[in-house]
Amino acid sequence: MSGTSLDGIDAALVDFNSSTPSLIETYFVMYDQYLREQLLALNQAGYDELHRTALVSNKLSRLYADAVEGLLSKSGVSSQNITAIGCHGQTVRHCPQSERAYSIQLGNAALLAELTGITVVADFRSRDIAAGGQGAPLVPAFHQVMFGHTEKHRIIVNIGGIANVTSLPPKREVIGFDCGPGNILLDAWCLQHTGSLYDHNGSWAATGCILPELLEALLTFPFFSLPPPKSTGRELFNSDWLKSYLHGKESPQDVQATLLKLSVEAIALSIWLHFPEAEEIYLCGGGARNGKLVAELKTALPGKEVNLTDVLGVNADWMEAFAFAWLAKQTINKLPSNLPAVTGAQGYRILGAIYTA
Repeated sequence: MSGTSLDGIDAALVDFNSSTPSLIETYFVMYDQYLREQLLALNQAGYDELHRTALVSNKLSRLYADAVEGLLSKSGVSSQNITAIGCHGQTVRHCPQSERAYSIQLGNAALLAELTGITVVADFRSRDIAAGGQGAPLVPAFHQVMFGHTEKHRIIVNIGGIANVTSLPPKREVIGFDCGPGNILLDAWCLQHTGSLYDHNGSWAATGCILPELLEALLTFPFFSLPPPKSTGRELFNSDWLKSYLHGKESPQDVQATLLKLSVEAIALSIWLHFPEAEEIYLCGGGARNGKLVAELKTALPGKEVNLTDVLGVNADWMEAFAFAWLAKQTINKLPSNLPAVTGAQGYRILGAIYTA
């Protein structure tokens, strides 16, 4: 799994032989600065982008292969014992809201199958979009399998580059949607002003003061008031979008504090508006390790029990890699893995394309 944050590749080895899937081992490969810049550039139209896209896709697949090799070496498991690789690919465009809907995840799945000798399942979003859905988020079906409870109404909040929520009410339909920026603006602003890829534990944001007028202006952006199903990405939330709200005299620390509050408000408002009766909130994704963000979120959700998914047995850092292993299993077994109530698709669909080793 390589997500909107563009930090690198999360590889997870998952065993589905028992009734409860188990995470056996994990491995991480960091993107270098040049690859990160190439991927960011492909989020917008540019010179010779088809050629550049093909080259980056090949490079990504070689890195994915390195991640698989590192994971198997670390675990001591032979590639012959692996049924399939679930490869989400790197999203560079996500435009699901129109009749010309599409979503592009880079990666050469055929090359990955050749390099590893393992069957690859990729391109998970296209079939859902073809069926009238948004192709995202796809992890709520996995959340339902892993964390659904017969009595307690749980919410799973993934705080990646984009934040999304999954509602798991007892004996009722699962709902999930993207609620706005998670780390995407925080990381970009931090990199621009400090040179660091992210604001560790929110410590830099903690030195600033929230700018109420800026926060209010940001929250008036139409996406926040859209009803689900909805999904988003860098097409909406990016540095240019943020600049359009700034006058240029703001303290960088104050902007960082305001962006952190924006991420918190986007999550909390979504929960209060759509799932006010929910009892338990569980956090995952990189933002779940941001102490300042988590503390602010707890304050914004009084009366709710807020924890990391770690307490449910799934490490918050590896949730999405775990989820796409499950999605690949569903595809191999010819089982659907989208939730129409989440994505807006016309029905349940078997997702993904299979590249047999």
